[in-house]
Amino acid sequence: MHRLGPSLPDFPWDTIAAISQRARNHPGGICDLSVGTPVDPVPALAQAALAAAADSPGYPQVWGTPELRQTIIGYLERRWGATNLTEAGVAPTIGSKEFIAGLPLWLGLKPGDQVVIPAVAYPTYEVGARLVGAEPIPASSPDQVADLKPALVWTNSPSNPTGAVDSADQTRAWVRYARSRGAVLAADECYGEFGWTAEPVSVLDRAINHGEVDGLLAVYSLSKRSNLAGYRAGFVAGDAELVSGLVGLRKHLGLMTSQPVQAAMVALLNDSDHVTEQRHRYAQRRHWLIPALTQAGFEIADSQAGLYLWASRHEPGRQTAAWLAERGILVAPGDFYGPAGTDWVRIALTATDERITTAVQRLAAA
Repeated sequence: MHRLGPSLPDFPWDTIAAISQRARNHPGGICDLSVGTPVDPVPALAQAALAAAADSPGYPQVWGTPELRQTIIGYLERRWGATNLTEAGVAPTIGSKEFIAGLPLWLGLKPGDQVVIPAVAYPTYEVGARLVGAEPIPASSPDQVADLKPALVWTNSPSNPTGAVDSADQTRAWVRYARSRGAVLAADECYGEFGWTAEPVSVLDRAINHGEVDGLLAVYSLSKRSNLAGYRAGFVAGDAELVSGLVGLRKHLGLMTSQPVQAAMVALLNDSDHVTEQRHRYAQRRHWLIPALTQAGFEIADSQAGLYLWASRHEPGRQTAAWLAERGILVAPGDFYGPAGTDWVRIALTATDERITTAVQRLAAA
């Protein structure tokens, strides 16, 4: 029997098949609050741009079109205070997950190298490290890894799953830490447009990095801000030497964002109205869910930004997930995101208004 690659953890959602089936068996149907996949419409301007570029018979550029590269730079300067970005320092990706998983490989990491990841973390940071035999090291602050010299440091603010937001001082501390050790700092900032009780900051902000992006990469996705998960549209920006080197590797692998998707990205990154509209949708769902969960005995922690609520009934998260599944509500157990999340569940805002209000009614009757 052939062995495929390194040993990886079980795919998280495969481990809750029985809980998922219990929720699906509810007579009123499932309220699936487990996965952060958008359910609202793709903005019309993206659909129009995609259709207009549909006659694209040639291969797209791995580096992205000049128009897209300039659009990415303009967006990052306007929205995130970026400075000193050049066209060599930005590139589209096929969503963000493939880039996150592949980065340790493309940086040349190997067994014995260390990768710092958040203490409660999106599983793909660990998966990417293990694919090359590197050691993932969970940490919530630079002080916890002060005696290490990692090759790669991942930060994630706003956090998936907790919704926690790193302050400007915390972000600066991670930048100082990575630079002092010669590590690449890769910041996953995909949820940045949705700050609720705290405003996210970017590692690209001149106030964070002193106007220099050396050693820094910021990863973005249009999946959340623009309901574009089905298009697989993301980008990376930062250190021009790093990005251009990564583009060179991606050329060999054929990792190209399709030309029509690049056109849709240009339209969406030049528009903020659709983001404001989507913020209103998520804010309303959040407004409905928080009091319902609190009244049902849940504690909600962090949840300052992003598309999730981090909640606990002070019991193992899988027990909480089973309790909710009995009521037809499916959530993600917190242990998906590391041992520190064991007593928590992640509850997504990415369900229709009807499903969210139905979940609220079921919680009220619990």
